[in-house]
Amino acid sequence: MAMTIHVDIVSAEGAIHSGLATMVYAPGEMGELGIAPRHTPLITRLKAGDVRVEHDGGEMEHFYVSGGMLEVQPDVVTVLADTALRARDLDEAAALEAKRRAEDALAGRSAELEYAKAQAELAEAVAQLRAIEKLRKMKGK
Repeated sequence: MAMTIHVDIVSAEGAIHSGLATMVYAPGEMGELGIAPRHTPLITRLKAGDVRVEHDGGEMEHFYVSGGMLEVQPDVVTVLADTALRARDLDEAAALEAKRRAEDALAGRSAELEYAKAQAELAEAVAQLRAIEKLRKMKGK
């Protein structure tokens, strides 16, 4: 049996995942993080993207987070997400529509606040679409 680390993924809506993993990958604000058992403690912000939890045997479970915080201890990883969903629950049509609306808002911007909001919405929609694409590639293997 491989070494494992406990992983909790929670959001304001509630806990979405709790269990053991052999590796965790997360979209850190400064880049992709790979967390193995006995990792050095750290706290960092997360950007919108795909959190991957690798189980014993190589099975990979995907989650979408819209941002939040990541806390790593040698035996526990905690993802405190603004929003968290299982990647398989993402709605591609809704994400494409959100991306289109954000791009339209950026093209016809009238105020800085609206522009910043449209940029954030566009980034979130693109991150959801990337998570959907990664999940498709994994299913195709």
